[in-house]
Order: sequence, then structure tokens, then C-alpha cells
Amino acid sequence: MDGERDARRYRSFIAFSVILRPTIFDRESHVIAGFTTRLYSPGNGVAVEQIADGLAKDFGFAEVASAEQVHGNVVEGVDEPGHFSGCDGLVSNEKDLLLTVRAADCALVLLADTANNVIGACHAGWRGTVGHIATRTVLKMETLGGVASKIKAYITPCISLENFEVGEEVAERFPDGFVHRRETWLRPHVDMRGTIAAQLVDAGLPFDSIEIAQGCTVADRTHFYSYRAENGTQGRMIGFIGLRVD
Repeated sequence: MDGERDARRYRSFIAFSVILRPTIFDRESHVIAGFTTRLYSPGNGVAVEQIADGLAKDFGFAEVASAEQVHGNVVEGVDEPGHFSGCDGLVSNEKDLLLTVRAADCALVLLADTANNVIGACHAGWRGTVGHIATRTVLKMETLGGVASKIKAYITPCISLENFEVGEEVAERFPDGFVHRRETWLRPHVDMRGTIAAQLVDAGLPFDSIEIAQGCTVADRTHFYSYRAENGTQGRMIGFIGLRVD
């Protein structure tokens, strides 16, 4: 019953939302984080960089850093604005710098250690997930003074277990506990959000410091873009996180 109640709350919430705001950071007044729906970025030819600049303006940030997104597991530490090539994750301890990553089925992970003013954001497709990009983001945050046990994380809406059908060659790269099979499914399905959450716990985050968002990009194309369901859509959702200036 709790799952049904949560689902109803989610549908009610998202019906009026153009940007989803993680509740895990609600008590952290100097952290701004969110995930755009397609209602914010309508995919009408506007470049993702322009959308990110609009987010920075809307939330009062002077500068923006973005990751290229190459479906790998490289995480860069940044202290200045710009578009950073060859990586799928960014971490920083700079205030007034908005970190942005993008996706259209893959998960995004937003992280913050507010005690030590270190933030991170990464794009976790299936390749990045099996490459432990979430773990690598935590480790990179620790090089800037972050402490894993103090980090809070938000895993965004992405393709769900019900819709993430994969081949055996992909399934075998995930832990058995996150690979599911049913008689009605021709091929195995993978729980990507569950895998990422488990990796974060293994990296030292308390489980209750991780918020796993509801919502499937394939099932809910009213609010999300889906590369898989829309045959290569050019639209993207953007995950963002930044530290306010005191």
C-alpha cells in the first residue's frame, strides 16, 4: 500500500512541475539542485548549453559547468565554468558554479556534502553504471575534502526496471541481484537505479541519505524524454546542482 500511496503522490506532484526538486537537500539552504522535465526544455532546437544557462539565471548562479557525456566513467574536478570534454561527471567546491549533466533515459546522480561544501553530478548510463561512475564521483569529492558518510545523493528519474530490457551481454555485467527475468519477458531486465544506490552505499553513503526518484522516462513521455522510446530523441533533461554564495 505504501508503494501505491507514493505513486499517487508522485503523479500529483509531477503534474504541476516543470522542474523536480530533490527533497533530500531540503534542509541544506545553500544547495540548489533539480532535474528538468520536458516542460522546461521543450526540445525545439534550443541547445542544451542554452538551457543550462537559463537554469543558472533562473536560480541565481553566475557560472555554469557541463560534462560532455561520453557514456564513460571519467569524473573531473572543476573550479571554473565551461564545457568539459571526455567526461560524464563533475565535482567542485566552488560556490556560485552550477554543475550540469544531461540525459534521456540514463540516470543522473546529484550529490552534496554540505558540511564540507563539496558537490558532484554524474551521468550514469548502463556503461557508466557498470563502470561505477557514482562511486568514482564520491571518490573525487573526497579529494576536495568531502566525506562519504556526510554525502547526500539524489538519483533522478530514468528508464525503469519494467522497461529496461537488455541483451545477455549487458545483463552479465550487472550484479545478479539487479537482473530480473520473467516468463513474459523475452530478455532480461536491469534495475539501474537500484544498482547505483547499492554502489553509493558501498562507497560509504548511509542508505537514508540517498533519494531514489520515481518516474520512468519510457513510460511517461508527457514529462520526460526517452531516447529509446522516441527513436533517438534530440531532447534532454538536465540535472543540476550548485552551492549558493553566502
